[in-house]
Amino acid sequence: MRSYKEIRGILQERITSHQWQPGDLLPSEQALSEDFGCTRTTVNRAMRELADAGLVERRRKAGTRVIQPKSHPATLTIPVIRQEIENKGQTYKYLLLERIEALPPEDIRAQLGLKENEKALFLKSLHYGDGIPQQLDVRWVNLITLPEALDESFADIGPNEWLLQRVPHPNIEHVFRADTPTAEEQRLLQLAGNEPVFTIERRTWIIGKGVTYVRLVHPGSRYRMATRSSAEPIFS
Repeated sequence: MRSYKEIRGILQERITSHQWQPGDLLPSEQALSEDFGCTRTTVNRAMRELADAGLVERRRKAGTRVIQPKSHPATLTIPVIRQEIENKGQTYKYLLLERIEALPPEDIRAQLGLKENEKALFLKSLHYGDGIPQQLDVRWVNLITLPEALDESFADIGPNEWLLQRVPHPNIEHVFRADTPTAEEQRLLQLAGNEPVFTIERRTWIIGKGVTYVRLVHPGSRYRMATRSSAEPIFS
């Protein structure tokens, strides 16, 4: 049975690829649940997340329609963390903590579109500014889409920068959260006391194929993000 995240990803791709145009009425939850072989509750959760992301509008008795994008949306692209740190005048340092080929958990498989027996590359790394941890990067890379990742050690280049050199313009989905850090995150990011973290969960794909799924964890006191409608985003 498909998860709500997998269904959300499929529906979102139909919208972003313009298979469904602005103003189009989406199939009913009942029809989609029969199509995907899941419960209506699962479809409902996927549809709610699409609505929260501003992709569809849901109206009682009128159904769900694709929203016409606004003329000047705030643009979020994928920044190169090295450049972001150096642009603040800080000395950049990268450290690879873990690299392993493994079977990802079920929710990650759904994000990347992998089958149960298909492996992915797991990478964990830290990015520093002036010797202070600025970002923890915990990432899965789809080896079906990017088999060349197996030949890269990632000892000298971060996965963020490596991936952007090979897939410069992927489809992107971001989820932003303020979180309580895990014990490992608190240790690696050198957090004090009950300091919260700001996390970005990012999924990228091209032509219907998952590229990567990553959780980026930042110290709440050392991170700020802003967007502009006519320029690149500012990450700091």
